[in-house]
Amino acid sequence: MKRLLLLPILVFCIQNADAQNLYFPPTGNPDHWDTISPASMGWCVNKIDSLYHFLEQENTKGFIVLKDGKIVLEKYFGTFTKDSLWYWASAGKTLTSFLTGQAQEDGYLSLSDSSSKYLGEGWTLCPPVQEDKITIWNQLTMTTGLDDGVPDNHCTLDTCLTCLAAPGTRWAYHNAPYTLLENVLIRATNHPINTYTNQKLLAPTGMTGFWLTLGYDNVFFSKGRSMARFGLLIQNKGIWNSDTLLHDTAYINQMTRTSQLFNLSYGFLWWLNGKKNYMAPGSQIVIPGSFAPSAPADMIAGLGKNGQIVSISRGKGIVFIRIGNQPSSPASEITTIFCDLIWQKLNAIMCNQASIDENGFRIFLSKAYPNPTSGIINVDFPSNINMEIEISNLSGKIIFKAENQQRFDLSTLPKGMYFLRLRQGQDQYFQKLIKE
Repeated sequence: MKRLLLLPILVFCIQNADAQNLYFPPTGNPDHWDTISPASMGWCVNKIDSLYHFLEQENTKGFIVLKDGKIVLEKYFGTFTKDSLWYWASAGKTLTSFLTGQAQEDGYLSLSDSSSKYLGEGWTLCPPVQEDKITIWNQLTMTTGLDDGVPDNHCTLDTCLTCLAAPGTRWAYHNAPYTLLENVLIRATNHPINTYTNQKLLAPTGMTGFWLTLGYDNVFFSKGRSMARFGLLIQNKGIWNSDTLLHDTAYINQMTRTSQLFNLSYGFLWWLNGKKNYMAPGSQIVIPGSFAPSAPADMIAGLGKNGQIVSISRGKGIVFIRIGNQPSSPASEITTIFCDLIWQKLNAIMCNQASIDENGFRIFLSKAYPNPTSGIINVDFPSNINMEIEISNLSGKIIFKAENQQRFDLSTLPKGMYFLRLRQGQDQYFQKLIKE
């Protein structure tokens, strides 16, 4: 009998080893948080100033890096301090995802429930039969089938919510169906959203903050350290120290893994790195490679407008948060790119080489230059191969198409992000282009 008990005990110890090594700041004293010096971990401390200079140039207000729960880097810029409040923007979607899991565990709802059960009939302009097929799961995964191409895809009025495809057959980054998850939670739990958030998440972790309605959007505001606390909670799979906030490990796994087959890099309102491809907000183009190739493959992130980021790598034991205004350089204005750029700087500080994803996506990153560009873009490839070149916008419309052409003039195009595709036979490579 003793020998039979040995294996379960061993498995339990292995599964809990990471949790035992993590530090959790006390919930009753928000100002106390243990730190660890970069030098004590053998990091390249001479690279830290370069990171801080980059962040300051990109209009950052607060930046924190945790290593196994302890603060290893913390920097505020201008008049901003650790006690200043800031908005999470769409990085706050991750909070809603976690709260939805808790509401399901509490028996208030099921992900398979029709959203109409809580939002009422006629919350969209879809035919009743199609509207009834939209579920909470569709709202969590951005697969409602509602048209995201309306003039204001934040608008939650029924007149803004029209059907474009059957639920579950199309991924599109659509803010309005996500925002309506708050009403689902309110009506399912019979609690105001701030009450439920405080009861289920803030009080147990020592976080502070509140939801505020701005226009159509429900935006979460908090201090930077509260954002870092949330990142630490997710790093430890919903367990704060010894307090399990979400017991449903199946939900935790679903939340942070590919949720549908259209955008492999999207879970339940979380962005997932290390996948074979991804789709960008506002685009239907499937881009090969990871959205942040410099980051660890296991990295997950909450990404919000103007570069609000909570980024987590369990394998590295790293959580970082960035809050601030819109970055100043066009490349950094795209939050997925900005997240990757920060990881490039962190890799240098941690004395690591930048990651290369399994599809070799970064092989061609240096082949188009200058990037960003205000006009001319040069595409460099060997002259002895036949190369098809396409440049398209975010909606997938092809702007330029040629064979073996190595110079393009983008000066007449609006500022923003475009995609370069190089194709030789069955092989093709994508690169993001920024027009300044």
